[in-house]
Amino acid sequence: MNITIVTIGKLKEKYLIQGINEYLKRLTAYAKVDMIELADEKAPENLSESEMVQVKQKEGERILSKISDDTHVIALAIEGKMKSSEQLAADLENLATYGKSKIAFVIGGSLGLSKDVMKRANDTLSFSKMTFPHQLMRLILVEQVYRAFRIIRNEPYHK
Repeated sequence: MNITIVTIGKLKEKYLIQGINEYLKRLTAYAKVDMIELADEKAPENLSESEMVQVKQKEGERILSKISDDTHVIALAIEGKMKSSEQLAADLENLATYGKSKIAFVIGGSLGLSKDVMKRANDTLSFSKMTFPHQLMRLILVEQVYRAFRIIRNEPYHK
């Protein structure tokens, strides 16, 4: 399985980078995982509604340029579907069973994802109704993907 994680913004925090790299290393036994970091759109602190839409649109164009037509896209969004770790594992296993070997998880910038990215998504995923920094979501996501593969293979880790 080929998994791509497409994210907006550069990760600077060393502790997050170390955690993500640890899970990416562990994941090599199960899948090929690529992390694509795209530039966030520079914007002033106080944006109008139309300026927010423009920022998300430009970031969305960058995201969509990295996703091929044959990729199953899962957008991370607060309004997405909440799933248990077991449900995520079952989803990944079903995708593999039915020939979807390319999966992209998409994490937007601080303003979220554009309508075009949400339209392109085959599925949505929410880890909570709470708002998390999008940088932290990268770590949470790679850990959950690792956990999913351990669940699929009935290997110890998930309790």
